[in-house]
Amino acid sequence: MHILILTLLLSFGLWIPSSGAGKPNIVLVITDDQGYGDLGCNGHPWVKTPHLDTLHTEAIALDDYHVAPTCSPTRCGLLTGHWTNRTGVWHTINGRSMLRENEVTLGQLLKDNDYATGMFGKWHLGDNFPYRPEDRGFTEVYRHGGGGVGQTPDLWDNNYFDGHYWHNKKITPAKGFCTDVFFDYGIKFIKECARQEKPFFAYICTNAPHGPLHCPEKYMKMYPGRSVAQQAYYGMISNIDDNVGRTRKTLEDLGIASNTIFIFTTDNGTTLGRNIFNAGMRGGKGSEYDGGHRVPFLLHWPKGQLAKKRSVKTLTSFVDIVPTLLDLCGATRKPDGLKFDGVSLRTLLYKGDHEDWPDRFLITDSQRVVDPVKWRKSAVMSERWRLINGTELYDIDADPGQKKDVARTYPDQVRKMRDFYDAWWAELEPTFSQTTEIYIGHEDAPEVSLTSHDWIGLGGTPWNQGHIRRGMAEKKGRHIGHWAVKVVRDGLYSFELRRWPAEADKPINGGLPALPGVPGSSKAFSETPGKAFSFKTATLRIDGKDVASAPIKGEATKIRFTSRLSKGSHQLAPVFISEDGRELGAYYLIVEPAP
Repeated sequence: MHILILTLLLSFGLWIPSSGAGKPNIVLVITDDQGYGDLGCNGHPWVKTPHLDTLHTEAIALDDYHVAPTCSPTRCGLLTGHWTNRTGVWHTINGRSMLRENEVTLGQLLKDNDYATGMFGKWHLGDNFPYRPEDRGFTEVYRHGGGGVGQTPDLWDNNYFDGHYWHNKKITPAKGFCTDVFFDYGIKFIKECARQEKPFFAYICTNAPHGPLHCPEKYMKMYPGRSVAQQAYYGMISNIDDNVGRTRKTLEDLGIASNTIFIFTTDNGTTLGRNIFNAGMRGGKGSEYDGGHRVPFLLHWPKGQLAKKRSVKTLTSFVDIVPTLLDLCGATRKPDGLKFDGVSLRTLLYKGDHEDWPDRFLITDSQRVVDPVKWRKSAVMSERWRLINGTELYDIDADPGQKKDVARTYPDQVRKMRDFYDAWWAELEPTFSQTTEIYIGHEDAPEVSLTSHDWIGLGGTPWNQGHIRRGMAEKKGRHIGHWAVKVVRDGLYSFELRRWPAEADKPINGGLPALPGVPGSSKAFSETPGKAFSFKTATLRIDGKDVASAPIKGEATKIRFTSRLSKGSHQLAPVFISEDGRELGAYYLIVEPAP
């Protein structure tokens, strides 16, 4: 009888379970470049995602859930509960993918509430102190560098198979496909926490199905008759699906599935799937239209009585997830004054769509520039409306494909949404000048390895190892990018300039052979031959001034300078210079206190 009464109260939203004794575990799986329509349960006609389809039958689905249109911005909002532009992360490169040091992550908040915290796979919020996951509350870390395997900050010649990754700051070789490896380490962490009877947060972040498109052949064979690109893209998705299945089975086998909040979501709209099946939406990754930022979100928690299929169609956002999880877990310890831009979705999860929930305005945008531009690729959203770039208005209920602009028909609605955006922008704009700077001279990170991925400037940015191999440079021959650094201690520092990373240790002017290919439709970055150069000198440029130069002799793999740095902010822009004066920025720079 007691159970019947509680069930009735729950169904009418009059009682919502507390976390009670035994804090719930959290497993949050987020994939890369997989859209809302790239799941069988969301209507895709032929993708094979049986494990996620099963989860969908047992979970609460947020079906009007929105993130940022690209990777790093989504991850910062998801982990902080703050608008991306507030956190300093509005791009994926150019020094604008590092999460400001004053931000507090979900990892740190849960660690402070006695959780074990683990991060596995793609971080993409900074590769140097104080921006790394181990600096932001995660005590067990296994990750690649940058925004994807084979990008510039990643370990040299990594591709999707048999790579090397950082395991708690130590370079560790891996065997197998990257997604499998990241789940392997996540599952090891889960098993160890279960053995210790310790509540845990496992943040498992795949770089798949982000390009380049590589996949184990057995998954490609699941899609006969499709193009090779489709086989690789959807093969990666089916591989993710299998890994979700084995993770959930592990939770069951350990006897902890009931009190584990299991979440599956993605970081932005689809890429390759845009023209195959996009659930009727306009746009894909990077777009301000719904196809760029409306993504799947599934949540399952049996002990919390969130284990029956339900679709929540109320508008929700990635900035809501931190306050929601803290609420569900009863995690009350947090820094004084910490406020979120999102709200807890607890009542929506339990009551479903209901009239008492306020009709909010939410904002997302895709900046992908050095400094934010007002209205750039922006969407102001409400339950019914989408204001795009400040000028186009769509009735999303009547026109989910955003085909008919009705701004002239509803000028008052346009005005309301523009006014909201203006106030939002005015609040955030003063923070845009707070450049995230990489620390130099900090005792917790005495050696700092900088890569061209984080150059700030108006020119081209070599953000992947294919760019390094091709010798990507400024078209006008003058290097104008720089690293923004914060020197925490006056002193004499050593600067080691490299064209190839330290783990490759190849001559500055030397070329490299292409490596063999890997399964998939795309060339691995390592399949690009490395270009040879004939640079004559290396120059250390600090704050726009050339402070030292030296000749590049023979097979030199590095040029080392020593210079004094004062405490405070500086710009580093070392270069290699040819006889005719053309410059190539040193793609890699190692800075440490001079002996």
